[in-house]
Amino acid sequence: MKEKKKGGRSGYNTLHYTLMIIPGLVWIVMFSIVPMVGIVMAFEDFSPSKGWFGSPWVGLENFEYLSRLKDVRKVLVNTLVIASGKMICNLIIPIVFAILLNEVKNMKFKKPVQTIVYLPHFISWVILANIISTMLGYRGVVNVIFGWFGYEPQVFLGNPSIFRGLLIGTDVWKEFGYGAVIYLAALSGIDPNLYEAAAIDGAGRFQLIRHITLPSLAPTIVLMATLSLGNILNGGFDQVFNLYNASVYSTGDIIDTWVYRIGLVKVQYSLASCAGLLKSVVSLIMISVSYLLAHQFANYSIF
Repeated sequence: MKEKKKGGRSGYNTLHYTLMIIPGLVWIVMFSIVPMVGIVMAFEDFSPSKGWFGSPWVGLENFEYLSRLKDVRKVLVNTLVIASGKMICNLIIPIVFAILLNEVKNMKFKKPVQTIVYLPHFISWVILANIISTMLGYRGVVNVIFGWFGYEPQVFLGNPSIFRGLLIGTDVWKEFGYGAVIYLAALSGIDPNLYEAAAIDGAGRFQLIRHITLPSLAPTIVLMATLSLGNILNGGFDQVFNLYNASVYSTGDIIDTWVYRIGLVKVQYSLASCAGLLKSVVSLIMISVSYLLAHQFANYSIF
């Protein structure tokens, strides 16, 4: 009888956990699954007055037309360059920062620095874009400082040749503190006896980092690198949309911003849905590949 009673109690607790996830499941269904019905627009000459199921079916004509557009190639290159730059820099810089911060022994200095670089992650791009635009504006702080040294004012956010670099740099500034937290957690798990033994053998600071710290971080680095592959087509809509303008479309326009303009500004819903669907399919493939690589090289699995 006690066995049955115990089992029933366990089932009662499980039921409560199940009920707790129902709001999350409802949210996923309403905002992630139900809207997928709109994919049908990619295969139609969609008209809002006729609706999803009344618009004429055109099959793959939208995909063929999309493949012939010159803008699509430019937008794809921009997305790959910006996304790749962000992935590489957001992998290397947090590692370097975490190692350097880990070497600091003064906690009164270490904790405030970690908090300060961590905070920008929680500020939205709407706010940060206004701050960046003010600083880099024609009469902004940066141009004022340049003027002190005799340089002419520059329109930084209107210069196509440097706009990609500004996007990558500002994204790294916003996210590297948050990314470093993962590596700091991994560093805290390294056995201090390894450092003590190496120091007794005469190893210097750089030798300790090279032969102990980096090998110990290798599984985490591999995991983060492989998981980031799923974002190869995510150039960062929030950031680009709030910073770019028509003068930098040639180097700053990405898939997400192009879909926004084509779909909502120019009211070409079918073409925008077609581009969005292609991006989603490629992203799904890359995410699947990244998880397979993470499982193989870092023994990571979600199931």
